[in-house]
Amino acid sequence: MIIRENYLKQIREFYDSDLIKIIVGVRRCGKSIILEQIMKEIKEKTDNIIYLNFEDDFIITNISDSEKLINYVDNNRKKGKCYIFLDEIHEVKNWNRAVKTLRLHNNSVFITGSNSKILSDEYTDAFSGRYVSFRIRPFVYKEIMEYSKELNKEFSVSDYLIWGGFPKRFEFEHDAMITYLKEINESIIIKDLILRFKIKNEELFKRVVNYVLKSNSRIFSSRSIEGYLKNEHINGSINTIIKYLGYLEKAYVINRIKPYSSKIKSELNYYFKIYNEDVSFNSLRCFNNRYDLTHNLENIIYNELIYMGYNLKVMKGKDDEKEIDFIAQKNGKEYYIQVAYSVEDDKAYAREFGAFSSIDNSNKKILITNDELDYSTSTVTHIKLKDFLKMESLDNV
Repeated sequence: MIIRENYLKQIREFYDSDLIKIIVGVRRCGKSIILEQIMKEIKEKTDNIIYLNFEDDFIITNISDSEKLINYVDNNRKKGKCYIFLDEIHEVKNWNRAVKTLRLHNNSVFITGSNSKILSDEYTDAFSGRYVSFRIRPFVYKEIMEYSKELNKEFSVSDYLIWGGFPKRFEFEHDAMITYLKEINESIIIKDLILRFKIKNEELFKRVVNYVLKSNSRIFSSRSIEGYLKNEHINGSINTIIKYLGYLEKAYVINRIKPYSSKIKSELNYYFKIYNEDVSFNSLRCFNNRYDLTHNLENIIYNELIYMGYNLKVMKGKDDEKEIDFIAQKNGKEYYIQVAYSVEDDKAYAREFGAFSSIDNSNKKILITNDELDYSTSTVTHIKLKDFLKMESLDNV
């Protein structure tokens, strides 16, 4: 497995800190691999390390609660700072008590857990500022290219646009890969969400999930989802829909951005734009190979920009404003970005370039498409998708 340096460099500064290091992310994104890579680096300076994987039945049977975990560490650690790695810690009863205690006794504690068991609001309340969290995501294209060399395989940009970046799926041939991705999807919906939140109306929940995950990269509201359900003759209140969206977000399945209006200088609270954590969630819901490449492309750009460290806003058209797909901000720099599969067609060209018409020319304007031709103008920089996917940042644009 490749070294995921983009994440390790964020965590490395905290290796010796008494803050609890929490590694979170959607199921199968590579959290345990990150934990192993951190442990390998620390082994270069000390062997005072304890690693426990609570998916192992033998371990969880013998260390089933917080008291047993604390006793095990006390009996097995050496003198000096001990580095403790607890994988799938949520299986331990009252695990948060154990973790809070361990950090007080010259231990550096790292934990991972199922995306539905260690939710952001839960560890915020449990550890109240005594932690740092790091969100791990599926592969971006640069990581796919690096991993493909290890596997001695080739993966196209189109493959990425359809099937996303869950790391282990690259080890399988097509049919087995689809089976694997479906298993991830089912595990998240059934094991992680329906069981975790004790959802009674499973059919309604699944219909909302299917609609949302197939509607990535679109601006809509809870009311628009309610309208969709009514058209399908399904009853679902806005409050229930909002609750379901919250579950998906807490489990790192979707990312919501509230659109921003430059005219009223604020976010539009009744609307939101949703991006899937991995575009395979959309493609698994398509039929007859009619994949939604247009919206998956924008979703991919979102994932890549987040990986690069940009804070993102979406500017929603209001009155004479045009919608801008992303306003990307980092280190005092700001970029206005439009995304389209192609602008070869005259209407698409006019639409995408027209979106920049109300943006002052002092701002950096970028268009990203899958076209081969360069459509740059004096005010807009066109970046070909294949080139964008190799970039580390937008600094040199």
